[in-house]
Amino acid sequence: MGNGSVEPVTAPAQVQQAPQALQAQDVPPLPWRVPLDPAPWWAWALFLLPFVAVPALNSWLWMGARDMLAVGLLTIIGASVVRVAGGVVLYRVELFPTGLKARTSMLIRSLAWQDVGKLEIGEDSVVLTRGPDEHEINGIPADRVAEVAAVMEVLRERSLTTQVRRQRPRPGIGTALVLLYVVLSIGAFLLRWHIVI
Repeated sequence: MGNGSVEPVTAPAQVQQAPQALQAQDVPPLPWRVPLDPAPWWAWALFLLPFVAVPALNSWLWMGARDMLAVGLLTIIGASVVRVAGGVVLYRVELFPTGLKARTSMLIRSLAWQDVGKLEIGEDSVVLTRGPDEHEINGIPADRVAEVAAVMEVLRERSLTTQVRRQRPRPGIGTALVLLYVVLSIGAFLLRWHIVI
């Protein structure tokens, strides 16, 4: 769920028509998990590669002030790769009566339906507008985008009469993994040169 300006191929009329068709049936049992395409292989590869490559490189560096700087830079660059590769991919999006939760590897973000001003449909995404911000739920199979938007719109309309408690982004498991990565990267260097133990 990314913040920022996006320009999806929108079809506002579909969002207006879809909820009426959905009300004839019922909203799926909540919480409902939005169907998403599996995370791409390159995201997993980028996420896991620094865990192996950077500790190995750090353990091979020669001892010295310049190499300590290199260890620090490699660790920071690798941690950035892990964070970006894990953070930009949506792994799970769940819809609740009061809002939605989107899980990336780094954060769990929540968005209350009452904060959503409008919904727009893209080719494989639904864009939720909240004031000046746009949150894009991408990776939805093209044949299910209208269904997902319809469920979201119905839940948004139902939530207008209820009070909600807004939540801040929480750390996901990726945060712990990045800390583990930093320990492994610096620990490999310290062990190799017998600075510890």
